[in-house]
Amino acid sequence: MDRNFARALALVLKSEGGWSDNPADPGGATMKGVTLANFRRYVKADGSKADLRKIGDEQVATVYRRFYWDAVAGAELPDGVDYAVFDFAVNSGPGRAAKYLQATLGVSQDGRIGPATLAAARARPAGVVIDQLCDGRLAFLQRLPTWATFGRGWSDRVKSVRSQALLMSAPAAVSAQPAKSAPEAAPPKAAMPEGNAPAPRPASPAPDSSGMPMAAKTGGIIAACLIVLAAWRHIAIALEGMF
Repeated sequence: MDRNFARALALVLKSEGGWSDNPADPGGATMKGVTLANFRRYVKADGSKADLRKIGDEQVATVYRRFYWDAVAGAELPDGVDYAVFDFAVNSGPGRAAKYLQATLGVSQDGRIGPATLAAARARPAGVVIDQLCDGRLAFLQRLPTWATFGRGWSDRVKSVRSQALLMSAPAAVSAQPAKSAPEAAPPKAAMPEGNAPAPRPASPAPDSSGMPMAAKTGGIIAACLIVLAAWRHIAIALEGMF
């Protein structure tokens, strides 16, 4: 989405580097990836190489947005796919980047990213689109006659773009996953005496104030009563004998 432009531009500029004027480079003189032709088109119509070398950050951003990002509908592509197509466009042209994206998605390859291309891009997993697009891009670069000169740098660049684009697509994939429900709480366990000691037995009846248990005291009283009754019986028998 468009919120990724600043991040994507920063990554592109790391790959583009600073000043370059290699005769073997078909792009000619460039500064931070901005060619002299694009500098003259978007910044200064009669600009020289010296002017290009002094290009400001805002001017760089203007060129990249108008000539590359907007040309591949970067603001409407899924996260990660936007950066992969954008970097491809900077390196090999917006039209070619659009056609390779369309070939990846199986739609008409007219080089213009419109509603059909956008719908197809949104319908497929971003990671799959990124991987297939980067594979196609690398295959294209390997067929170029300048591969022997720039191949190692191009290969490293595509590898980095693939990695960073997949990272950019990851947050959307993670947020789309349903939240896991919390596990049910286990039923509470029966309380155990501290130290796993056996539970205490019921307490015996408490003694009264004399220190003797109540059951023992009651038994003693009954025994004393029986002794008294037996004694009175013997006395009654003796009295009957006398009279």
